[in-house]
Amino acid sequence: MTELAAVSVTALKGVGAALAEKLAKVGLETLQDVLFHLPLRYQDRTRIVPIGELRPGQDAVVEGTVAGADVVMGRRRSLLVRLQDGSGTLSLRFYHFSQAQKEGLKRGTQVRCYGEVRPGSSGLEIYHPEYRALSAGEPIAVEQTLTPIYPSTEGLTQQRLRSLSEQALARLGPHSLPDWLPRELARDYQLSPLDQAIRYLHRPPPDADQAELAEGRHWAQHRLAFEELLTHQLSLQRLRESVRAQQALALPIAKRLPQQFLDNLGFAPTGAQLRVGAEIAYDLTQDEPMLRLIQGDVGAGKTVVAAFAALQALEAGYQVALMAPTEILAEQHFLNFSKWLAPLGVEVAWLAGKLKGKARAAALEQIAGSAAMVVGTHALFQDEVKFARL
Repeated sequence: MTELAAVSVTALKGVGAALAEKLAKVGLETLQDVLFHLPLRYQDRTRIVPIGELRPGQDAVVEGTVAGADVVMGRRRSLLVRLQDGSGTLSLRFYHFSQAQKEGLKRGTQVRCYGEVRPGSSGLEIYHPEYRALSAGEPIAVEQTLTPIYPSTEGLTQQRLRSLSEQALARLGPHSLPDWLPRELARDYQLSPLDQAIRYLHRPPPDADQAELAEGRHWAQHRLAFEELLTHQLSLQRLRESVRAQQALALPIAKRLPQQFLDNLGFAPTGAQLRVGAEIAYDLTQDEPMLRLIQGDVGAGKTVVAAFAALQALEAGYQVALMAPTEILAEQHFLNFSKWLAPLGVEVAWLAGKLKGKARAAALEQIAGSAAMVVGTHALFQDEVKFARL
């Protein structure tokens, strides 16, 4: 069986170049894309609700006989159609309508419609319902599954997206999509086959738990979420391995500068700062890049931990660059590091986009020569910045 990732959307009935271009805007280029373009929510059109049972805010399919259709003049001109089914009366209101539409909804016409029920001036109303007139003696079956509502864009109607998904589902078999989960893993976690989960999410049966679907707790959603999260983790692991494969300078544990730094700091670091500083110090002794994220509240002392790491490189005879996301924060760090490192005989330079002319030239000269510590914004990444021994 052909893998649907290799089949273009143009293979579907009704998809020409213009529609293919619109589909590409929402990332739909192959049949696999169409199948993974999952509904945002669902409508229940699987049963006809008696008018007498309708409640405000409810989306419902209603069937009845037109008792009258009149153009009414209020703040806005509208066509008001009164629909009856023996259990009650409902108004259908159209603000945009044609004469032909008005004539098609004349008294005695059998109509089936769908929409959101709202309270109105004359009882319950549905504004601009989807509707169709029914021919006498020709019953029309209700939908057999919940109706999907898809993410869309201008020029792509729900009817069109449903038609495309229906065609793609007709081609979906057990081996049409790559199922990356090993069979043992799927069994241990009680995960269904991929094609079953996708088919269910596009066309849930009438008895589907809509609350579970709305909250993302359904087994079919769990099947796809599990694969997505597992793939994400494996991708990150591969990325970590590629970073670890690179060489890094092994920096020996610093003994002189950290003690001098602590003597001048004016306060004792917390146990957490010392612990994290020691973990980073160990990582820096390795000959592979460190992969670490420090998390802490504002004022928790992350900058002091960064200073410990900088001192290890400085004592080993290397230059350190510290980058901050904004000029204000970079300037604060520059002032802090200048205050901390000046007593240790370490020169600190500062570089940001706002430095111009002679001040910028002087900073670049410092960075290329005498400054062992450099603080700045993303301006540090520019080609003209030449470090001495970073």
